[in-house]
Amino acid sequence: MRRRVHLTRLAAWTAIAAGPIALCIAVTSGPTTVQAAPAQAAPVRPAAQSADPAGLAQLFVDAWLRSSTDDDTTAQARLAQSLAPDVELPDPVEDAHPHLESVTAVRSAHRSGDVWSVTVAAQYADGRLRNYAVPVVADRAGGAFTVTGVPAMVAGPARAEAPRSPYRVAVPEGDLSSSVGEFLSAYLAGAGEVDRYLAPGVALSAVTPAPFGR
Repeated sequence: MRRRVHLTRLAAWTAIAAGPIALCIAVTSGPTTVQAAPAQAAPVRPAAQSADPAGLAQLFVDAWLRSSTDDDTTAQARLAQSLAPDVELPDPVEDAHPHLESVTAVRSAHRSGDVWSVTVAAQYADGRLRNYAVPVVADRAGGAFTVTGVPAMVAGPARAEAPRSPYRVAVPEGDLSSSVGEFLSAYLAGAGEVDRYLAPGVALSAVTPAPFGR
């Protein structure tokens, strides 16, 4: 019985003493630092829409209109087929493509993904102007293009209204030296108004008194 009482007291004192000891160990050990793994930046894919296939579409239409299925061995036919391997050459139709003068890309539109549509204007020797829409697809990097369809004749870009000229006073017609001379006469000799020769928003007063006479 006496031994059981001693063991009970020893266990109680051991439990009491364990509290301060555990506290001291926690204080002296210091906080545990957890370092997060550095975030990996996701690779950025080059945007294909940053490129513009207008030049390639213009080159293709020029070669395509100057070639035909009658002879696919000409330089123009081979060029058209290299730019658009899956696109057929135009059929030879009388007066279909009379004397092509020049070809110019007038508009590029990015559709979706890597697909573009380029409008190309073809001017003929007889004064006619025809516009063709050319479908083009770009590679993933946006550095290479391929024409994927036959050029389709479409309406040309609409003409926009030009803004009104900010100049409200007309200067007499003549060469540049005449205009400069009239400005100096107004500015230095007081002959006429200076404002009519100035750009909008520019303020300049004539020299007073005028150091020169007309």
